Amino acid sequence: MTTPSAPRTILAYVGLDLIGDALMKMPFVRAMRETWPDARITWLAGKGKTVFSGPLAPLVKGLIDEVIEDVGIGNHWTELVRRPLPGRHFDLVIDTQRRVLTTLILRRLDCDHFVSGSANFAFSTLKPRDGYRKPVTMIRQILDLIEVASSTTVEEKIAPLYDPDSYARATTLLPDGTIYVGLVPGAGGRHKCWPRERFVEIGKRQAARGRVPVMILGPDEIPWHDELRSTLPEARFPLQEAAARGIKTGPLLTIALAARMAAAASNDSGGGHLVAAGGVPLVSLWGPTVMEKAPPQTPTLITVLARSYGSTAMEAIPVDAVDEALETLLKKT
Repeated sequence: MTTPSAPRTILAYVGLDLIGDALMKMPFVRAMRETWPDARITWLAGKGKTVFSGPLAPLVKGLIDEVIEDVGIGNHWTELVRRPLPGRHFDLVIDTQRRVLTTLILRRLDCDHFVSGSANFAFSTLKPRDGYRKPVTMIRQILDLIEVASSTTVEEKIAPLYDPDSYARATTLLPDGTIYVGLVPGAGGRHKCWPRERFVEIGKRQAARGRVPVMILGPDEIPWHDELRSTLPEARFPLQEAAARGIKTGPLLTIALAARMAAAASNDSGGGHLVAAGGVPLVSLWGPTVMEKAPPQTPTLITVLARSYGSTAMEAIPVDAVDEALETLLKKT
C-alpha cells in the first residue's frame, strides 16, 4: 500500500464543472500537481459535464491526466449496492463535495486512502488536525483536503491563466497602444446584475479620461449589444467583433482579452470569473449572493458590496463607488 504522501494514482471527484466552477478550482488542480508531481491524476465529474474536457481543456494539460464525466456517480442511494468504476483502483480519492449520500457512494470506490470533508470528515480515512474548522471559501476548503491527504502545507496561489493561441487572437482585437478598461454587465441571474445604464456611465467616464471601455458580453447578453453600442459608441465589443471577423471565440479568448486590460468591473458572474482568470485588477460587484464563499480568483481585487449601502439589491451600489474603485486600481497599474 502506498503512503498518503506519495500516491501513484489519484482521483478527484466533483459533481460537474461549469465555467465559473472550474475556474475557481484551478488553484486546487495546480496544487494537486505540485504536491504529487509524478502521480496520474483522474478528474471525475460524476453528475454532469466538466469544461476541463471541453473549452478549458488546454488549461489543465499536464495537470490532469484523465477526465471522466457524466457517468451517473453520486446521484442515487441505489448506487450503494455496487462499486463505482469497477475494475479501477486508486491510491487516493479526494471527494471535493459534502453531500453525505454522494460521499457514501464514493467511499465504495476501490482505493487505499479516501479524503472527504463531508460530515466533518466522518467518512475520511485521513483526518485533519485537532481543532480544525472549515474555512469560509470553497477553494480553501478543497485545498485543505490536499493538506489532509499529504500532511503538508498547501498555499492558495492565484496565478493568471494563459493560452498562447488565444492571447494572439486577443492582441488582434485589442492591439497595443491603448488603455483598455473592461466592463462585464451580465450575470446568470438578472438579480445579480448592476443596472447596465450604470455600466454605460462608467464607460463614458473612462472614455472621457482617454481610456477605451471594453464590453464583455456573453451569449445571454447578445440582445443588449445594439443598445449598448448606441449608448456607448466609444466602447469596443471584442467578442462580437471576433465573431463578425470569423475569429474563434470562447472562454479562453475572454480570459486572454482580460489580460489586455488595465482594469475591469464585473458583476458576480461566470464572465467575471473569466475576466479575473486573466489576472486583470478587478472591481467585483455583489448584491444578493455571498462574496466570501467564492470570490473571483485574481491577484488584485476590490469588492463593492450592496450591503455596504443598506441593501442586498444591486441597485444600491452607487456609480461613484465603482468609479472610485476602478480609479484606485488604474493608479496602481
